[in-house]
Amino acid sequence: MQTFSYRGRTAQGNEVSGTLEASNAQAAAIQLQNQSIVPVAIRELEAKPASLLDLNISFRKKVKYDDLIMLCRQMRALTRAGVPIIQAIAGLADISKSDLIKEALSDINVRLATGSSLANAMGAHSNIFNTMFVSMIHVGENTGRLEDAFSKLISHIEMERDTRNRMTQAMRYPMFVVSAMFIALMIVNMFVIPQFAKVFTKVGAELPVPTQILVTVSNFTVDYWWLVIGTIVGGSVGFVRYIDTESGRLWWDEIKMKIPIIGSIFEKIALSRFARSFAMTFESGVPVLQALSIVGPTVGNEYIASHIDSIRRGVERGDSLARTSSAAGIFSDLVVQMITIGEETGSLDRLLHDVADFYDEEVDYDLKGLADAIEPIILVFLGILVLVLALGVFLPMWELGSAMKR
Repeated sequence: MQTFSYRGRTAQGNEVSGTLEASNAQAAAIQLQNQSIVPVAIRELEAKPASLLDLNISFRKKVKYDDLIMLCRQMRALTRAGVPIIQAIAGLADISKSDLIKEALSDINVRLATGSSLANAMGAHSNIFNTMFVSMIHVGENTGRLEDAFSKLISHIEMERDTRNRMTQAMRYPMFVVSAMFIALMIVNMFVIPQFAKVFTKVGAELPVPTQILVTVSNFTVDYWWLVIGTIVGGSVGFVRYIDTESGRLWWDEIKMKIPIIGSIFEKIALSRFARSFAMTFESGVPVLQALSIVGPTVGNEYIASHIDSIRRGVERGDSLARTSSAAGIFSDLVVQMITIGEETGSLDRLLHDVADFYDEEVDYDLKGLADAIEPIILVFLGILVLVLALGVFLPMWELGSAMKR
């Protein structure tokens, strides 16, 4: 999220100004429109250099999917029962188990008491309620179908949670094996090889090239361990800070989709989010241009979001959604055909749900075969590692044994 300063005018013509957080300037403009403010100027504020403490805080202050789902379920039940919004928010603020949601609901209750709408009050907490969430609530309030808005949000958030859980579960085994191999390599490098090096030095035998390389690397690791750890930590912090910038996120999201085996999974997940989110906002009555502006920041991939923004600009110029989607180059021919048919028949939302289901099935299939695809690569890498250690450690021992026999 970036911070923007804005100037605008209310419906009464009064000039207002302030700051807000949004993923981009377009999303900031939508937040202001949802608050009945016509934006006059929006300017991005320069972010302060992030310290290590700031990074830890940003990682810690996140709302869980389960907490958001529970909040939406409770709001849907209370809305269905006819409980006034202020009373419902006040009650949920008292019983919520999430500190972030509890604080947000307390502030929302104050804003509601001063005459603000629910969407405007939630829009002030963009770290919890993203642009699509606020827009869905805004549409639900204006159409009198707030219960339906919460139902759609529940389905959407549950889908997001299940997708992330499937991805985490599929990557758990490879990450565990790679971490174990790295730890074992460091232990051997810092404690085992130096002991062998002392034995070889006492004997005075000429060491083979693989052993010399292992001993040199081991001596460097033992003598300059602080430099190795500092390089790893510094590189990790620098990488995290870089991908937290706009250009860094764009670069990393494009690189992620080019990673062998798992890159296509990231791409299909982002496209599934786009199709389902766009269908959900469109069928709720949000205009196409505003729906594209809302959905772009929610796909979780800046590279895909940049192409969605190009689609929005094309539609804004008067091109059809199908033509601009085809020109963007992120959809397959089958998906473009479905968008074309949906646009011509007026059933775009239903066909986009079919597109999302298609991508979800592809993701499920890829995730099921992910472990089978990665396991041979891990075994080959493990075999190479064992071979290098065997040549470096046992080859001189065999030569020493042969020399003793002679």
